[in-house]
Amino acid sequence: MNDFIEVAEAIKNSRSPVLCGHVMPDGDSLGSLLALGLGLKSMGKEVTMVSSDPIPELYNFLPGVENIHVGNVPTGNYDMLIVVDCSVPERLGDTLLPLVDTVSTVVIIDHHVNESPFGQYNYINSRVAATGELIMDFLDYLKVKLNQDIATNLYTAIVTDSGSFRYENTTPETHQKASRLVECGVSVARLSNLIFGEQPIESLRLLQAALNTLEVCECGKIAWMSMTMEKIQEIGATDQHLEGLINYPRKVKGVELAIMFREMVGGKVKVSFRSKYQVDVNRLARVFGGGGHVRASGCTVEGELSQVQAMVLAEAKKLFRGC
Repeated sequence: MNDFIEVAEAIKNSRSPVLCGHVMPDGDSLGSLLALGLGLKSMGKEVTMVSSDPIPELYNFLPGVENIHVGNVPTGNYDMLIVVDCSVPERLGDTLLPLVDTVSTVVIIDHHVNESPFGQYNYINSRVAATGELIMDFLDYLKVKLNQDIATNLYTAIVTDSGSFRYENTTPETHQKASRLVECGVSVARLSNLIFGEQPIESLRLLQAALNTLEVCECGKIAWMSMTMEKIQEIGATDQHLEGLINYPRKVKGVELAIMFREMVGGKVKVSFRSKYQVDVNRLARVFGGGGHVRASGCTVEGELSQVQAMVLAEAKKLFRGC
């Protein structure tokens, strides 16, 4: 692992970096990507931003989002690959994974727990609420002026991954950074409505279907929901419409651990974990080859939906007495 200044100096010395986040991009991944991209462009660098997966409609308002190349990597003489909000190569997606071998220098900036990231330069800090906080630190070091566009991207990154400042990863520093961004012209009311106040009808139809599958274990500590490929296709939904469903089983009074099972193509199931106070879901996800944060993590498991549910729930119940 590298220290902050070492990574910052490496970025400072780059000339033509290519930037990316992870598959199924969320607010932190996109906000961090765009903020860093716009900041490095202001320094005169030749910046290319790419995404393996389509940009969710929810985030089309982000300044600079139209400059992200989706599903392809333009031909270029890149001297550095900067990966934000991701430290596991498989999470780059098939489109971007070859860059790890073709670009001479790889830089990782992330806040997910990972003891062996894949870059030549790695800065991992799991104590912050969002990768956007780290990007803000790097832009400060690089003496990039935070204009309204950069600030809007950073605020989106922070507010989404902190659960609108409700999760326990929110610190005094998180609020201090948000305050600075508001001073840069971020419209809190507008962003709150765009991010949290409006949803496509497909998202609400999925929520309706998912709530019909809601179950709570006998001990009352674990709640889960599931979503089949058939139901997703019937509604005409895509990956972006599934975001946030995991929060609903977490809301059940008395529940400590929430789980969302989502059937995927190829005989796999995506499993998302959330906890409130006690359970380290990163450790739970690692049992199945996944990972993430102490209170939010996930994994992908091969098998039929019912089989994966039984296997994961059996492991989860070991965490609670009398379950």
